[in-house]
Amino acid sequence: MRLITFDGDNGENVVYGDIPADHKEEADRARHGMLDTLSLYDDALMEYMLEEEEPSTELIQDAIRRTTIAREVVPVLLGTAYRNKGVQPLLDAVSRYLPSPLDRVAYAADNQNEGAEIAITADPDGPLVAMGFKIVDEQFGQVTYTRIYQGILKKGSKYRNTRSGKTERVGRILRMHADDREDLEEARTGDIVAVMGVDCASGDTFCDASVNVSLESIHAAEPVISLAIRPAKSADRDRMSKALNRFMKEDPTFHIRFDDESGDTIISGMGELHLEVYVERAKREYKCELEVDRPKVSYREAPTRTVDYNYKHKKQTGGSGQYAHVVGQLIPLDDAEKEDYIFENKVTGGRIPTDYIPSVDKGFQMARAKGPLAGFEIVKVKMLLEDGSSHAVDSSDMAFQICARDAFRETFMRARPVLLEPIMKVEIETPNSFQGPVAGDVSSRRGMIVGTEVKPQMAIITAEVPLGSMFGYSTDLRSMTQGQATFSMEFLTYRQVPGNVQEDILTNIRKEKAKETK
Repeated sequence: MRLITFDGDNGENVVYGDIPADHKEEADRARHGMLDTLSLYDDALMEYMLEEEEPSTELIQDAIRRTTIAREVVPVLLGTAYRNKGVQPLLDAVSRYLPSPLDRVAYAADNQNEGAEIAITADPDGPLVAMGFKIVDEQFGQVTYTRIYQGILKKGSKYRNTRSGKTERVGRILRMHADDREDLEEARTGDIVAVMGVDCASGDTFCDASVNVSLESIHAAEPVISLAIRPAKSADRDRMSKALNRFMKEDPTFHIRFDDESGDTIISGMGELHLEVYVERAKREYKCELEVDRPKVSYREAPTRTVDYNYKHKKQTGGSGQYAHVVGQLIPLDDAEKEDYIFENKVTGGRIPTDYIPSVDKGFQMARAKGPLAGFEIVKVKMLLEDGSSHAVDSSDMAFQICARDAFRETFMRARPVLLEPIMKVEIETPNSFQGPVAGDVSSRRGMIVGTEVKPQMAIITAEVPLGSMFGYSTDLRSMTQGQATFSMEFLTYRQVPGNVQEDILTNIRKEKAKETK
């Protein structure tokens, strides 16, 4: 209940004063609403509210801390990073309301005990356990932002990267102050520092030689949109390669692959803007001009019915031949199943030698990577191997891989395959006067409106919309609302494409492939 102003070029001088009289009533109303909401989650504060007593600042702060750590409330502060206004109260709130490392217990997988979960305590005397959670490639090398969960990280010491198994030497430890850097000899439990001299990826765990544990890696959502890119000049190819490899290392949601058919490099990410930023960075930071094809949606293919397979691969010409035989079922997985692919072996009596069972699984997975319907990854499928046969001379690892691959393709096309499309959760904030046209436009894009919140000036529309219908939406929304509406979207799930739409998508894909062939 104070007025806070920020003086100086960078808001460095914090001045506290009384709330002006013309804002007092509004401040009282907002404070009452805050305390009323907070009391719903904190019994001590509820007693004060029921007795109509004014709680102390310490009591309110304790209540906010407890409920924030319990994830029941989220404190919101106002400010602007551009001029550093409100930064000091924000940092005070971080230390006052958020849990310190002593308040939380981290868990890691013990790699020496079949991944059993163990607790990591904030003990500076324990063996080092740290995570590199963000990577930035700079002029003088890779900088890895690292959080120390346990132990002490020392400059010049060597630590194991539990993902790669390699030992890395820490060249420098830096405490980052925006653009300023402070060299450290060591970092302790709870510190977040930047490390130079180590080669790793985002989410890698570093630990002392006496332990071998892995912290839970950072969740990276699967990319939902792709662009085909190529260098404008052949001289730019090396620069493009350097740029893309750096971006992929920094960002686990940014993927790269090479398309053998078209000869293009395919970059994939979480949205149009995500990929546009990286294309622009390649041009600006690496002086690499790129040609970009229009975005392509990353569809998936899935079966809809169970189909038996009984497939024999037999090739016997001069010299050693090839023989493999597999029998089983292709079974669709329901949406509740988290796995996209399951392989189950039920072969008995040594009908297929044990050494060849992994080859069958590998062959299925090779076929799953590029589906026969439209060339997209196949998901939500279980391959049950029940029987088969082998030849004493002609059977081999490669023969069973080829047999399983061809059996999968042939069987999948009999399982009534369908396309699955990425569905985005879209939140649109628009003036009330444009609510009707915006909602109608969402419906025309095959979107499903799941909620609408109407406020005095603005309406917030929440919808689930196919990604394929969202290209160019930012321009359309601005045109529709005189530039007053904004939206955000994030990946939600994959859902089956309606039959008529699937036919249109497949027709367009065939036309594009025909053009590429020409």
